[in-house]
Amino acid sequence: MKLPSSTRRNFTAGLLGSTSFWIYGGHKVWADALQSESSRPYQPQYFTPEEWRFLNAACARIFPADAHGPDGAVLGAPEFIDRQMNTPYGHGELWYMSGPFRSGAPNLGYQLSLPPRDLYRQSIEAANAYARQLKGQRFDELEPSDQTALLKTFEQGKMMLGAVPAHTFFEQLRQNTLEGVFSDPLYGGNKGLAGWMLLGFPGARADFMDWVNQKGAPYPFGPVSISGETA
Repeated sequence: MKLPSSTRRNFTAGLLGSTSFWIYGGHKVWADALQSESSRPYQPQYFTPEEWRFLNAACARIFPADAHGPDGAVLGAPEFIDRQMNTPYGHGELWYMSGPFRSGAPNLGYQLSLPPRDLYRQSIEAANAYARQLKGQRFDELEPSDQTALLKTFEQGKMMLGAVPAHTFFEQLRQNTLEGVFSDPLYGGNKGLAGWMLLGFPGARADFMDWVNQKGAPYPFGPVSISGETA
């Protein structure tokens, strides 16, 4: 999927079919983490302050605000990603992570020796260094248009960010950002269920039998989270 413009969002077929879309670490991980949720700003548990600023800026550019809703940072994608870094997914415990490590076709799956949390750490540091070299500022300090241009460079280029191909980092960040926007709010993203409202997705409702045979009829109820939160 190409990087969205500032006025519209492009979604590719298969986004909602991602095997990692709904859950990485299990309901209990998130229930425990969110049981004392308050109005205080979320404090990242894995990312450093500099990494956190990068992540918020990048998520806002990958999923920009438009007439239909807020950007990915406002929708909680950075929080979703940060929480994922402390799950088995973030530690790379859900797939084979022993050598040999070689480049392979996309259908062969993840091929790097780095778990996602280390991929983010190395790539963000290198991306900020590249931004300083190019523009004299960290990524989050750049104008939004310059941030978008830099992300496109990562998406299209063959440069390396540390030990990580720039395109690989961009695709990881893009995928996780969209997962955060459209996941159940239980996992930290999709604030106010705004992502589901954008799609017209009803969420975790238990019973749709009254609507099964009403082809074309608009569904009148808003989305519901696993936790019972409603829009």
